[in-house]
Amino acid sequence: MNTTDSRVEVSYDVARSPSLPPVLRARALERLGPRLTDGVLTVTASEHRSQLRNRTAAVERLAGVLRDAVAPPPRSRRPTRPSRAARERRLAAKQRRSGIKRLRGRPEE
Repeated sequence: MNTTDSRVEVSYDVARSPSLPPVLRARALERLGPRLTDGVLTVTASEHRSQLRNRTAAVERLAGVLRDAVAPPPRSRRPTRPSRAARERRLAAKQRRSGIKRLRGRPEE
């Protein structure tokens, strides 16, 4: 299947786009750093035979990449500690397992 004729490249100038607020633009530039060429993000698509379908796929992929790049950072994890009952349950399970394995051995004389 020859798809070079229907291959599509879609470019978006992240660095100079007026539609991105400055905060989101800075976040996108930082996260997409290696993928950008002079501040321009380029996405290609050549998986379909039709150029129109490739164009749609490329635009969707570009939108997904940009959505991931400008997403807010995940919330930081609040450190928690296991409860006393959970620790005791864990130790009891280890004791049970240890007893099962001990019974597998040769009988002591």
